[in-house]
Amino acid sequence: RTGGLLAGPRSPPEGIVEMANHIIIGGHGKVALLTMPLLRDAGHSVTGVTRNPEHGHDVEAVGGKPLVLDVETALEDDLVRAFEGKDAVVWSAGAGGGNPGHTYAVDRDAAIRSMEAAFRAGVRRYVMVSYLGAGPDHGIPQDAPFYAYAQAKAAADAHLRSSGLDWTILGPATLTFEKPTGTIDLAPLRDSVEKRVSRGNVALTIRAALEMDETIGRTLEYVDGATDIREAFRSRD
Repeated sequence: RTGGLLAGPRSPPEGIVEMANHIIIGGHGKVALLTMPLLRDAGHSVTGVTRNPEHGHDVEAVGGKPLVLDVETALEDDLVRAFEGKDAVVWSAGAGGGNPGHTYAVDRDAAIRSMEAAFRAGVRRYVMVSYLGAGPDHGIPQDAPFYAYAQAKAAADAHLRSSGLDWTILGPATLTFEKPTGTIDLAPLRDSVEKRVSRGNVALTIRAALEMDETIGRTLEYVDGATDIREAFRSRD
């Protein structure tokens, strides 16, 4: 297994991707269902966490191993058991808006529990799918429906940055169903840029982040663009 809490990340020889065992929280989400076959085809193993047992067939169909677990109600100990033996945790879950209490319970509290559980389980690598513009200065009015989500993500992202994990925060723009191009543009962006990104490209960025040590400790916000994803992620400009 790659690393440990006291060991730094190991990089495979140039051009070789080390096979790994990942777990995706929010395993029945649209982005996760696009990510799992990418990881499978790259030779990785992947577990998809879903709260609905009926969704297990969909996870299996794209090459994942389903794990039924409701992260909103799961205890930290439950998450530790789920993470044991894994190389990375990917958070791709979301409450889906609506009830603010539910949003805080999933997007803030459960996300933070998952980080603590990853640390306890010895899973150093953690990739968070956030959104473009997340943070304490998100600018969403308090009476807006998106406010609870923005607040929850700001808190979760901040906790991850101070968690001691090898973290990457991905900040995609507004999601679309366009076909993936494999090319993006990283923030900062020109005002004239259309702030959209295909779910397929988000899936590709998750795989790239998991396979590239260059993304550790970075917040990478992006839109559909003209630069190869891995080239963009290698850039420090």
